[in-house]
Amino acid sequence: MDSYNSPSTKPLYRGTQIVWYILGLLEALLAFRFVLKLLGANSFAGFTSFIYGITYPFAAPFLSVFRITDVNGSVFEWTTLLAMLVYWLVAMAIVNLFLMGKTVSTPEAAVKLNNQER
Repeated sequence: MDSYNSPSTKPLYRGTQIVWYILGLLEALLAFRFVLKLLGANSFAGFTSFIYGITYPFAAPFLSVFRITDVNGSVFEWTTLLAMLVYWLVAMAIVNLFLMGKTVSTPEAAVKLNNQER
């Protein structure tokens, strides 16, 4: 049985799609946070308040890693960029973990092992 017709292929594909979707959504929200801070958006405005509130739990672990650069009300939040990078790396690791569960034929495994030796 080749790996394309394996019963585990479709669930693995769906799992990776879910991971990429969640990452895309999180990255978009964090990008909004970064841009709003950079442009000095009014934190009491509804949309701004919503974005800051929903992204805070994801940005919070990184908030004291770097100093915040504040120039005339515009904030360059390095920590948000760090959070985006870390979450992207975590998503990559999860997808690669899923892909390790993919069924592989013996010839396919031999080729992949040979490629790793180079």
